[in-house]
Amino acid sequence: MLKNKNVIVTGCNKGIGKSILEVFARNNANIFACARSNNTEFAENIDKLKKKYNINIFPIFFDLNNEKEIAEGFEKIRNYNININVLVNNAASIHNSIFEMSSLKKFKEIFEINFFSQIKIIQHSLKMMKKIKNSSIINISSTSAEDNNFGRSIYSSSKASLESLTKSLCNELSEYKIRVNAIAPGLTKTDMMTDNTPKEIIELIEKKCPLKRLANPDEIANVALFLASDLSSYVNGQIIRVDGGIKYSDRV
Repeated sequence: MLKNKNVIVTGCNKGIGKSILEVFARNNANIFACARSNNTEFAENIDKLKKKYNINIFPIFFDLNNEKEIAEGFEKIRNYNININVLVNNAASIHNSIFEMSSLKKFKEIFEINFFSQIKIIQHSLKMMKKIKNSSIINISSTSAEDNNFGRSIYSSSKASLESLTKSLCNELSEYKIRVNAIAPGLTKTDMMTDNTPKEIIELIEKKCPLKRLANPDEIANVALFLASDLSSYVNGQIIRVDGGIKYSDRV
């Protein structure tokens, strides 16, 4: 589905990003796999995928809190002198605290990672995408942007901002035939989710969800695959919830 397409994916070292890397590799994309830092597991996974699917995967490292590192990372990508067909803005951070106990410093920290860094990444990527005339930007949001769960005012508002940006860019970038969409996963089986969600909330969501379970990361990655492929050529400016139907049940 993605043969001969060149893709940038952030946050590839774990969770949903790792699944996107693997699903895209399986579908023959050449991938710039972005992560904050290198480690043995990440390097071994890239080597395994390259050999298994006979594709190119280029590891790129930068910290989303560091504008200079982001710029240097994208300079390395540009030095390959290829155009980019797809950008997946996946990397993010989560924070839980009630609003009255949430410092402005923490708001700025989470917004820097979840929103402002995404702006920088999109701006850098556009220099390599505008020439294609058939590209796709996929922002990974969260159902929290709409559901506004208790204790997640910082996280929810950062993701809501990303969704608003998605809709604005849909209009601005259409003249370059660049589609811009977002995926809003519900609770998904990742380390970040389990580390930041109380067990009783997980059990309650599983009970209330029509499918009676959480999402697997591959199920989010498969939606990203659809949006990255030509199968979604008329899908633009959409926020696609992948929540097992929890939107239509009693949300917590």
